[in-house]
Amino acid sequence: MTSLSYGENKKFNERLSQSQKVKTIIEHFYHWEKTTPDKVFLRQPTGDKWHSLTYAQAGQEARKITTVLREKGLKPGDHIGILSKNCYHWILSDLAIMMGGFVSVPYYASLPKSQLKDVIELSDLKLIFVGKLEAWGDKTEAIPSDLPVIKFPHYIGNATIPIGDDWNELIAKTAPVTDNFIPKPDDLWTIKFTSGTTGTPKGVMLVHGKPALIIKNEEKTDWLGLYKMPEIRCLSFLPLNHVAERIALEVTVIARGGSMSFAQSLETFAKNLQDTQPTLFFAVPRIWTKFYLGILGKIPKNRLNILFKIPIISGIIKKKLRTAIGMRDIKIAATGAAITPAFIKDFYKELGIHLVEAYGMTEVCGSITNSPDPNSPPDSVGKAIPFGEVKIDPETDEILMKTPYMMKGYYKAPEKTAEVLIDGWMHSGDRGTIDENGYIRVIGRVKDAFKTSKGSYVIPNPMEEVLSENDFIEQVCVAGLGIPQPIALVNLSEVGLEEDKATIEASLKESVEKVNSTRANFEKIKTIIIIKEIWSVDNDILTPTLKVRRGKIDDTYNKNYLNWCESKDLIIWA
Repeated sequence: MTSLSYGENKKFNERLSQSQKVKTIIEHFYHWEKTTPDKVFLRQPTGDKWHSLTYAQAGQEARKITTVLREKGLKPGDHIGILSKNCYHWILSDLAIMMGGFVSVPYYASLPKSQLKDVIELSDLKLIFVGKLEAWGDKTEAIPSDLPVIKFPHYIGNATIPIGDDWNELIAKTAPVTDNFIPKPDDLWTIKFTSGTTGTPKGVMLVHGKPALIIKNEEKTDWLGLYKMPEIRCLSFLPLNHVAERIALEVTVIARGGSMSFAQSLETFAKNLQDTQPTLFFAVPRIWTKFYLGILGKIPKNRLNILFKIPIISGIIKKKLRTAIGMRDIKIAATGAAITPAFIKDFYKELGIHLVEAYGMTEVCGSITNSPDPNSPPDSVGKAIPFGEVKIDPETDEILMKTPYMMKGYYKAPEKTAEVLIDGWMHSGDRGTIDENGYIRVIGRVKDAFKTSKGSYVIPNPMEEVLSENDFIEQVCVAGLGIPQPIALVNLSEVGLEEDKATIEASLKESVEKVNSTRANFEKIKTIIIIKEIWSVDNDILTPTLKVRRGKIDDTYNKNYLNWCESKDLIIWA
């Protein structure tokens, strides 16, 4: 295998010894609770008003919940679930869990009953917090009748939770704990169930020493520049149970004594972001693309390109656009969970915003590569993090990774752990390359490749990236399992939905020609199908981190694949 390592690399046992000297995340919170009690920590919007909690107020409320948990008979090491969209009670619950030495098991708020039931059964919970949810429906059936439930106070516009003890009623009659429980670095911190584009989610076990060591090494190396920032101010929108949001925002904010704001709803997200003007913001590529398309919806690309070339006007326009999308004060703009198209990075670079790619896995507690250098090639995910190593399997092109932040394993699944963690290397399932300068490129999932009926394997991801440059396309999936040639299924963007049919077809034809001009005959896209049904988390075609589930696409549309492929039309409106 070809092997490359970057940053300050040390022996594995030396890394382990480091982990014994770290300051855990809850210890960081205790520090700010004591030294900056009146500093704003959490901000929750309701309409035009913001409700704020200081470090001292957050500490007192979390400490009362810790008392409640102890009074309910829970012991250190017990597992506690969190089922809620992001809100300040999510963070308070997490603090209370850490203060009591318990283990957090957070879930995606969008899980339907069947999937929720599955992960709860896998989790061995002793209690679950239930909170801000768009709908409740039949979720009561997914929660065992003998499992204690604490429900957050009602969030306007969200579902009323019909079960459980009321949070406010509990804290009204409870005294806060006064001790500062400090977990050991090797104590289990959380079990994070992966979103999973296929198969049953697996529970990734992470210990307290891992996020603590990430923060310690960031302070030491200044890899991302978090310790150069005078103020950490963020808006948390992506699911907090996802490792990226948990590490990049929650852990960072607590470690640096910053503030965390939340969005009231999807509809108010843009306004809440504008009101916050974060200095640190993490979003998946779909969000960055939404901002991009929103700008083009107001100023056509050709006109924008002209304005960007006028010296004084250019500066004014860029500043206004950055402010309009909530990025006026941004210092670190991060992107990840899926690979960000190069053209999106190039666009934001024009605006004066460098998108820092964060590529990694829950299993390695976040990133294995980043691109903090503004000169990083836009089609790469940057270089390996300090103390991290990456190599490529020459037979499969699979990306293998090793860091000091590796998972303890999958919960109650040693056989699944052994499948991916081999000789100390995590097998990512991603296909990639490393160039002579150490830049890593991800070219798709090993299992994303499909075989056409001609017996040829096709890697869809590079073609999808080219198609996604078309402003009329919101989502794209290249398919073709068992048919003669690949086809492309797309959802139109908001810009596309407002355009006339002829213009869209002409534009998509150009995009297909651009893809096919660099492809072998067996790879060339035969047909592009415009799907009317919107792909979303609700219909299970997108994961909670907005990645397309290829298997679901095949299951939903494959009965039409052959007819679409054999059609004489290049573009089909389905």
